[in-house]
Amino acid sequence: MGLLFSATALAERINQEGRILGALPVVTNSILFNTTNADVVVSAMQIFLATNPWNEDISQRPLLPNSDAMIAQINSDVGSSHRKLSLFQEMNFVLVPDNQPLVKFSFAADYADECDFNGGTSPVGLYPIPTNMPVEGWPANGMTLTQSQTVYDGSDRHVIMVQPGAGFIYESWRALRVSTNWGATNGAIFNLNTNALRPNGWTSGDAAGFPMFPALVRYDECQRGMVEHACRLVVVRSRNTNIYPATHYAGSVSAGQTNYPAMGQRLRLKANYAISNNWTTAEKALLLGLKKYGAMVSDNSSSFFSISITPDDRWGNAFNNISSVVLAITNFEVIQTTGPNEGPRSPGAPVANAGADQSIAFGQPAQLQGVVNFTGAQPAILWKQYAGPGTVTFGNAAQTNTTASFSAPGVYTLMLSADDGVHAVAYDAVVITVSQIISIAFTRQGTNLNLSWTGGTPPFVVERTGILPASSWSGVATTSLQTASVPITSTNGFFRVRGQ
Repeated sequence: MGLLFSATALAERINQEGRILGALPVVTNSILFNTTNADVVVSAMQIFLATNPWNEDISQRPLLPNSDAMIAQINSDVGSSHRKLSLFQEMNFVLVPDNQPLVKFSFAADYADECDFNGGTSPVGLYPIPTNMPVEGWPANGMTLTQSQTVYDGSDRHVIMVQPGAGFIYESWRALRVSTNWGATNGAIFNLNTNALRPNGWTSGDAAGFPMFPALVRYDECQRGMVEHACRLVVVRSRNTNIYPATHYAGSVSAGQTNYPAMGQRLRLKANYAISNNWTTAEKALLLGLKKYGAMVSDNSSSFFSISITPDDRWGNAFNNISSVVLAITNFEVIQTTGPNEGPRSPGAPVANAGADQSIAFGQPAQLQGVVNFTGAQPAILWKQYAGPGTVTFGNAAQTNTTASFSAPGVYTLMLSADDGVHAVAYDAVVITVSQIISIAFTRQGTNLNLSWTGGTPPFVVERTGILPASSWSGVATTSLQTASVPITSTNGFFRVRGQ
């Protein structure tokens, strides 16, 4: 299988989209990106911090004063036949365990001074390269995996290795295997647990010095209905400067020509762009993500305005509608970006605490006692139902301390959020177990005690203890009926019935 699930119970991990991530599986063997096993792992990953620029909600950011002029320049540069968004199935990845053996990776001399060697000695790094490492474009390019590793086709040939457990990304480009030896143009390592950037002036697999993995449009997230991060955007021409979080530029025009985008420039799809109800789940997920998280200029191309999608062989016709319509460059706008200590990275972020998990009887409201701490602007508070078998009615969903009433018994997850419009939304969750009350009646018949009850959900377990309060209960009968008969002994006993 290549992965194991952790049995450790931890507090909920909630990402920037307000999605509970669950336990992170332990990767035990290398896993290719286009598999259900990979889906399980990456869907449980926090890919960079919630405050990271790739995870920043920019839907309310103000426009750059020259947004219209920059969009017009980008539109002009592509030429009349390419004035719409193109989707390129190119960058793939492989997940590797923390103990993946390190392999020598030789880097070209012209970028050796901008490489991470991971304990190797320049120009040779030590990278966790598995035998099944895919190279950019595979399998959409029709090559076998071996061919993709060993046949130089003149393309950029990016490779991406991800260690979910340790939280590292290893990326390179123009990668090629000759016999058992690997070589490439550059090597870059990114720590998923920080917002740290590469040194200013350093490149990576992308001209902007960016990591590519967090920007890829993946199959698992599109199936869920939301691309939860910024995308990787390629334009024809950029100017010779970079803005946060880019660390490198490779433009063809001078930095002073400000109507050209810089590396790191962020665009978003206009809020009023109509997303058709008839489009696929994947298309809706992508366009919703472009409205909320946008896309950052990462590289230059010869003639396209494009974003990168994994070359997953499961896509099928998932993007046929976008490919057949004109999602014009003019449907985008350029926003004012935040810096390293601005927006979600600025001081004063709210912190939410939804309180302790509870168990209550069906028909009784839960008393919610949430807490939100903040030092900046007062955040908007919201309780909502995240999961559960019925519906939840809140006394006042905009207050931290309120009530929640439930339409049916079962286990419910409620989410508390605090949004000040500047920082990443603060989330926390509480689990409420709503049990139907079981009312018991009993009669003595000879040497047996007959129990009957109403309420609850089968199967039922009848349990006994000799003293109250009880330190433990012993099971004496399991039944799907609402009756049971147990023998009377010479010692005192107390009985209870538990349903599911």
